[in-house]
Amino acid sequence: MSKRNNQLLIEDILQSALKIQKYTASNTFETFKEDEIKVDAVLRNFEIIGEAANKLTEDFKSGYTDIDWYRIIGFRNRIVHEYFGIDLTTVWRIKETYLLLLIDQLSKIIED
Repeated sequence: MSKRNNQLLIEDILQSALKIQKYTASNTFETFKEDEIKVDAVLRNFEIIGEAANKLTEDFKSGYTDIDWYRIIGFRNRIVHEYFGIDLTTVWRIKETYLLLLIDQLSKIIED
């Protein structure tokens, strides 16, 4: 099985982040938390983001210290291992507070 290179992993992360934005564009937190399908889709894409971030090489991650790779990976681990205790308020806050910044940072990496 071949390893995905850093560029492809960054593209995977970006695509998942964009999907989260697309899936929640017309939602408030209240409408989001009531839509099980959207919640599942958003959580799945956060998992993909964390999994791809975890597969990036350490050299690559150390070149982009403005991105908190450790927290991204840690959030994925919480979703996967504590799925029954996911706080949707936290998910929404992360989406609202950090996702657009991450999209911007990843877009700049891809442009370089």
